[in-house]
Amino acid sequence: MIFVSFLCCLLVFVIIGILSTCQHKDTTKDYLLAGQTVKPWLAALSAVATYNSGFMFVGQIGYTYLHGLSSIWLMVGWILGDWLASTVVHKRLRETTEQRSALTFTHALSNWHGTGKPNRHRLFEIVGGMITIIFLGGYAAAQLNAGGKALHVLFGWDIWVGAVAGSVIVLLYCFAGGIRASIWTDAAQSIVMMGSMGLLCFTAIQTIGGMGPFWLALHQVSTTYMAWFPTNLPMDAWPGFGLGTLAFVAGWFMAGIGVIGQPHVMVRFMALDNPVHMTRTRVYYYAWYTGFFALTILTGLAARILIPVTSGFDAELALPTLSQQLLPDVLIGLILAGLFAATMSTADSQIITCSASLTEDIKCFKHKTYLINKMATVMVTVIALLIALAGDKSVFQLVAVSAGSLTAAFAPIILLLAFGRHLSHRLMLAMMAGGVATLIAWHYAGWGKYVYEVMPGIMAGLLVYGLWQLWVMKPKQV
Repeated sequence: MIFVSFLCCLLVFVIIGILSTCQHKDTTKDYLLAGQTVKPWLAALSAVATYNSGFMFVGQIGYTYLHGLSSIWLMVGWILGDWLASTVVHKRLRETTEQRSALTFTHALSNWHGTGKPNRHRLFEIVGGMITIIFLGGYAAAQLNAGGKALHVLFGWDIWVGAVAGSVIVLLYCFAGGIRASIWTDAAQSIVMMGSMGLLCFTAIQTIGGMGPFWLALHQVSTTYMAWFPTNLPMDAWPGFGLGTLAFVAGWFMAGIGVIGQPHVMVRFMALDNPVHMTRTRVYYYAWYTGFFALTILTGLAARILIPVTSGFDAELALPTLSQQLLPDVLIGLILAGLFAATMSTADSQIITCSASLTEDIKCFKHKTYLINKMATVMVTVIALLIALAGDKSVFQLVAVSAGSLTAAFAPIILLLAFGRHLSHRLMLAMMAGGVATLIAWHYAGWGKYVYEVMPGIMAGLLVYGLWQLWVMKPKQV
C-alpha cells in the first residue's frame, strides 16, 4: 500500500507536467521562461518548492531534533533576509528581463543597464554560465542521489533505482514542457510537501496528547533544549545572547539575502506574467514559505519526544522514521512522495537552468533552436544522473558548498545593480572570483562553526567592489 500511494502521487506529477504542454509554444523563450506568462501564485509556490528541497525534510528536521527551539533562528534569519533582498531585487529583475530580452539569469545581470554593446560582457556570461552549470549540475546530481536514498530507506531498493527513476520522471516533463512544466509540477509538489508535513506534524502532536503536554515534554528534554538562543557557540564569551549568537543569526540572515543569487529560484520571478504582480507574488511566497518552515520545526521538536536518542540513530532520518511509527501505510506513501517531490522540484529547476546556461550563456551550439534547448536538457540530465550514480565523494564535497558558491558569485552583483550601480565586466568577474574563493576557503578551513560561510562570501564580493572603487577605477568610470 505504501508503494501504491507513493506511485499515485508520482503519476499525478507526471500528468501535470505533461498537461502543461497544452499551453506551450515551440520557442526558446517559452521553453526557458514560459513566455513570461506565469501567474503569481504559481511562481510563488514553485519558488518555495524549488529552494526548499531535501534540506527542509532532512536537514532542518534533523537540526531541530538535535538543537531544539533555537533552530527557529534559521527560519527568522533566512526569511527576513530573503524578504529584505526581494524588496530591492525581484521587481527590477523582472523588468530588466523583459527590457533586455534576457533568457537566463546571467544574461540579465550582464545587460542590466543596456550598454548597447552586445559583446561587452560576453566573458562574464561565459564564466557565469560555467559557474551555474558546475554548481547547479552537481547539486542536481545530489538531489537525484538523495531521492534514491529516500526510496532505499523505506523500500530497501538500491540507491541507483531511485536516482534513475527521479531523473526519468524529471526528464519526461521537462523535455515535454520546459520551465512551464517544471513550474506547474513544482506547485503541485509544493502542495504535497505542505500537506504531508502538516499531516505528520498534527499526528505527532496529537499522539503526544496535544499542545499542552507537547510543550511540557519539550521542556523535560534538557535544560537547554527550549532555550531561545543557541548555547555553547564557539564565539560566545558569556551565557545568553553573546557574540556567537549574533554571528549565528547574522549568518542565516545573510543566507536569506543570498537567495537572490540562486539562478534556479530567481528564474521563477523572471517568468512572472507582469512586473506589477510582484507584490502579490511575494505575499504568496512568504506566507507559504513561513508556514512550511514553521511546520518543519514543529515536526522536528515532536520527533525528539517520540523517537529516543540513541547512539545509532541518524537525526536526518527523523521524518521517515516518525512517519513509519505513526501513520498507516497509505499516508506513509504520501510522506515519502512529499520527500521525493522535494528532491525532484529542485532537480528539475536546476536541470532546466543548466541547459539554459549551456545554450544561451556559453553558447555551446552553433545554432540556437527550440530543439537544441530540449537536447541540452537531455544532456544535462544524463550528466547529472551519471554523477549521482558515481557518488564520488569529492564531487559531493563540492555540492555541500554549491548553493553558497552561487550566492557568493551572484548576490553581491545583483544587489549593487538593483541599487543602480554600473559594474564593468572586469569588476563583476573580480567580485565573483573573490566571493566564491572566500566561501570555499572559509568552508574547508572549518570556520563555518563560527559563522555560516555565505556571510563572508557575500562580504568578500562587496569588499572587492569597495576596493575597486578606491584603487582601480575613478568613480565616474564605474
